[in-house]
This record gives sequence, C-alpha cells and structure tokens, in this order.
Amino acid sequence: MVDEKYAAKIVSILPTLDEVHKRIYLASEAKYLGRGGISELSRISGISRVTITAGLKELESGVNVEELSRKDGRIRKEGAGRKSIEITQPGIKDALEELMDGSTFGDPMSLLRWTTKSLRNLETEMQNKGFNVKYRKIGYLLKEMGYSLQVNQKMNQVGEQHPDRNEQFEHINNKAAEYIAAGWPVISVDCKKKENIGSFKNNGAEYAKKGEPVEVLDHDFPLKEKGKAAPYGVYDIGLNEGFVNVGISSDTAQFAVNSIRNWWNEMGKDRYPSVDKILITADGGGSNGYRVHLWKSELQTLADELGMDISVCHFPPGTSKWNKIEHRLFSQITKNWRGRPLETLEIIVNLIAATTTETGLKVTCKADMTIYETGIKIDDEEYRNINLYGDEFHPDWNYTICHR
Repeated sequence: MVDEKYAAKIVSILPTLDEVHKRIYLASEAKYLGRGGISELSRISGISRVTITAGLKELESGVNVEELSRKDGRIRKEGAGRKSIEITQPGIKDALEELMDGSTFGDPMSLLRWTTKSLRNLETEMQNKGFNVKYRKIGYLLKEMGYSLQVNQKMNQVGEQHPDRNEQFEHINNKAAEYIAAGWPVISVDCKKKENIGSFKNNGAEYAKKGEPVEVLDHDFPLKEKGKAAPYGVYDIGLNEGFVNVGISSDTAQFAVNSIRNWWNEMGKDRYPSVDKILITADGGGSNGYRVHLWKSELQTLADELGMDISVCHFPPGTSKWNKIEHRLFSQITKNWRGRPLETLEIIVNLIAATTTETGLKVTCKADMTIYETGIKIDDEEYRNINLYGDEFHPDWNYTICHR
C-alpha cells in the first residue's frame, strides 16, 4: 500500500492529462513502484490494469507519445474506453454539490450535518443516496468541480518530564489492566480547552469552492452574550465509549466530579450494573489535580452516593498527552469539527455527539447549564474526614476514596 500523500499526488495530476499521457504517466509510476505497482495504481486512479499494462509496453518500446494521437485530435477510437461516471451514474455531481452546499452542510438528518466533509464521510453519504463511488473518486470529482481544502491553523506545546514518570505509567497500566480484567470500569477524564461560542476561526480545513472559505470573525475575543463552552470528557477505556459534559461556566472540581456523575447516570450504571469500584485516570493538574482538596471532597460525596470505592491514578506533570482521553476522544472531536465555526452551544453538543471512528468509538454529549461557584475552600477538618487511602507507590498520585 502506498501512503496517502503519494496517492493524493497521483489523483491531483491525472485530471490534467489526456488518455495517452494518463496511461504513460501511470505506467512510469508503476515501473517505479515495482511489484504490485500496476494493481496499486489501478486502485488509486480507477484506471484498469489492462490500460496501465498497455502504457508500460508503450513506455518500454520507446514509442513517441505525441504520435499516438490521431490527426483529428482524438486519443482513442470513438466509443472506446470506460464510460464516464457521470454517464453510468447520472446526477452524481448534482448530488455531491448538494452535500457540499456550505449553507446547509447537507441534509439536517445526515451524517454531514454534524461531521466534517471528509472524503470518507462523503463516500458514506453518497452511498446512502444510492451512488456506487469510492472516496478517492470523490476527491477527483471535487477537484473537477472546483473544490479544494481551505486551511486555518494554530500551534501546540508540550510539557516537561518527571523522573518517576515511567514507573507511574507502569503503575497505571497494571492497575487499569487489573480493573478491566475484573469487569470494573476504567475511565480517563479531563477537560478539553474552553471554546469561544460564536463565529470564530476553528483549526482544520473543510472542502469549499476555491477562494471561498467560511468567513469568521477577525479576532478571538469571546463574545459576552455567548460566552464559552467547557467540554469535560469521560472516556471508558474498556468499552471505547465517551461521554462529554459541556459546561458554560467555570472548570471547577465540582464541575469535574459532576461530569463523572452524569456519565454514570447516562451510561455507566447500564454498562456496569453490579460493580462496587471504579478507576479514574486523570492529569496531575487542573480541576481534577492531585493537590486539589475540593476534587477529593467531591469524589467522597460521589462515592457515598454510588456506594462504591473510587480509585484515582494521576499522570505525572507534563505527561497529559499520554492520558487516553486525549488521543482516543478529544483528538477525534477536534477532527470532527475541524474548520467549522462553533456558533452555538447546540452545534457544539451535536458535533461532539456525532463523533465516531472506524474503530467503533461512540460518544454521548449533554449540555450542563449549572453555574459552578469558584473559590470554594475545604478546611483541614473536612479534608481529614475524607475516607482516603494512598497506594504504596506515590500515594499523592495514586489513592482510593472509599464510600462511607
């Protein structure tokens, strides 16, 4: 299999060539690829192996390509060759244009209403409409129709290393494996970065007419009347399921634990009807940080409500990217709403809920309209009353809160 960039190069060049030059070009690429090259290029281009093989023979014979053209300018005899997809499947471009309509983002009930217009998603929608077409051919058709990817982009940063991080990773992995083997839930939690609600620039690219990207505001200052959205995620590692609680106020420890509570009520209790313990993996900082007394106090309240023991393992400082939720859930959400302005809370919730992957990820999303108070302090006496037991290894990072 060739890589995506190489395949994209082939697909982008073919529309500029006539029939003779197409087969000669593909023949030269097949020769470069060696064994299996003809089949692979046939798959990428949609041009038959017979045609590419004929091109190889012409290439090896040293024939003058220009002399292959007939005097009347035709490359092949009239009626020869594979019929155009527009002939074999009438209306295919009209159907694709309808899906690409920037004002509707497709049928309100379709996948594309709340997912990106990626080639694979377009393939699914076109097949739902009754057209037999693959995603590579859709890319070819879009280029013919004047579409290209319109890009916007920002940058990231990485954290610093901790001397005990490898041992902590092993501790987390061993404990998670033990829980999953016993049928107990293991969830990865974190709050995704807050998103400005409104017509703001969003990273990523969507297909649009050349020179016609979606217009957004020329600044990133939040709009007071719309505010910000705080998506707090709960990812079930064993079941590959996600729950996102989208808050509209502060990312506090109460908000974090209430998100876990909402996950349990919406999904957890049905998946795990008879368990008495749960394992949470979380970052070392933020609202669910290992130094946050309110986080542990709220977990005690939750443990008492559910009648179960809640164990927590924190990732060492600077290693949040290793938290499963980052690349199993949050990165997929980011891909799903790439290049799409998050204009309303409803759009954010629906885009998150529509996130799926080929590996079977399913996501449930709810809006949390609660206004969470900031600055709540837990005094020493309240903290001492928490039924907390630390593990032998790094009890500050690894502990269990038992229900009372």
